[in-house]
Amino acid sequence: MAAITPHLSMHIFAKSQPCIMLPALSSSWNQRKNNFLQHFRYTTDVISEENKITVKSLSELSVDVRKIRRLKPWVLSKEMTYVKETAKILQEMGADGSSVAYIFEHCPEAILCSPTDIRYQWDLWLSVCQNEKQLVELIKRFPDSFFTFEHYNNQKANIRFFKDLGLKNTIISRFLTSASSIFYSPVAKNKHMIEILQTNYIELGGSPENMKNWLLKLLSQNPFILLSTPGTFQENLGFLKKKFTDSEVLSLLSKLKGFIFQLNPSKMQNSLSFSRNIFKCSDQELKELIIRCPALLYYAAPVLEERLEQLFKLGISVDQIKETPAVLELSTEIVQYRCKKLDAIGYSLKDGTLEYLNGTKKDFEATYGKLQAKRERPIFNPVAPLNIDE
Repeated sequence: MAAITPHLSMHIFAKSQPCIMLPALSSSWNQRKNNFLQHFRYTTDVISEENKITVKSLSELSVDVRKIRRLKPWVLSKEMTYVKETAKILQEMGADGSSVAYIFEHCPEAILCSPTDIRYQWDLWLSVCQNEKQLVELIKRFPDSFFTFEHYNNQKANIRFFKDLGLKNTIISRFLTSASSIFYSPVAKNKHMIEILQTNYIELGGSPENMKNWLLKLLSQNPFILLSTPGTFQENLGFLKKKFTDSEVLSLLSKLKGFIFQLNPSKMQNSLSFSRNIFKCSDQELKELIIRCPALLYYAAPVLEERLEQLFKLGISVDQIKETPAVLELSTEIVQYRCKKLDAIGYSLKDGTLEYLNGTKKDFEATYGKLQAKRERPIFNPVAPLNIDE
C-alpha cells in the first residue's frame, strides 16, 4: 500500500516585458495577467501532485506511467493505492509481467481496489470460467468490468440465477464482460423480466417444450433486454399484435433478437409507412416483407433510405430488393465491399440475384469462393483422359 509523500510546489515567475498600454486598460490587463499566473501556478501544482511511491511501484512493474497520466492522471494522486498487492494477486492467477502492466495501463483504477474485493471477484468470475488462464485473458480484455465491485452481491445472485435458468458458463462469462450492466440490477428485476417473456411466449402460441430453448437463445443474442421495462415491452407487443397474427408476432420476436425492446410504436409506424411508400405494396405484401426482413421494422426511415439509395446507385431495382429484402440488413459499407468483390469476378448484380450479398461475413466468403471457383474453372481439363478413336 502506497501513501503520498510531501513535495515542493513549483513556482513560476513571469518576467515583464516593456509595452505601451492605455491607462484605461492597464488595470484590467494586470488583473487578467495575475489571474492567469495564479491559474497556471495551480495547474502546475495539481499535475505535479503525484504519489511518488505509487509511481515508483508502477515503474518497477514496467508500467508505462505516461499512459496513465494521459488516461486518468487523478489515480496517481490518490493517497491510498495497492499497486504491489494487486500485481501479486494477478500473478497468482497466472498473469505474467506484461499482462499486469497492460491491465494497469488500461484500467488504472485497479490499483485503488482493495485486495479483499479483488479476491472475492476472482472467486466469483472463476466460477464461470474454464480455468484461471481464461480468467486472466478476460481481465486483460475487459479490466473495467472486472474491477467494478459496487454491485458484487447482485452479481453473485444473478450468476446463480442465470445458471439455474440453464445458461452455460461460456455465455455467462461473455455477459460479465460485454453486458456487465445486467448484473448490477437486483436479481428480482431480472427474474420478473424473464417471467414476462415466458408468459407472452405461451400466450402467442409458443410450445412449452421449446420455451426454454427459445428464451436462452433470445438472451444469448441480446442480454440487454433485461434492462428494459415491462411497460415498454407490453406497449411494443400491443402494437405488433394489431398488425400481425400471434404466430407472426412470435416469429418477429425471435428474428428481432430483442430489438423490440429498443423500439416504440411511433418509430415502428414511421418505418412501416416509409417501406409502404417505397415498395408500393399492399398491407399483406408489407407484412410478408417484414416477416422476411425485420430490419424494415426496427431500422429508422433515414437508415433505410440511405441503404436503398446505395443499392439504387449500384443499379439494383426496387423489384430486386423486394425479392431479397434481407439485403437491407447490411450496412452501406458492407454492401459496397461485397459488390466490388463480386464485380471483380464478373458477377453482375443488375441481372442476377441479390442472395449472394446476404449472410454473415463467413457466409459471404463461402458463397464468393464457390462463384470464383466456378468462373475460373477451365473449359478444357488437360488432366482428363481423351477418347481418341484408333
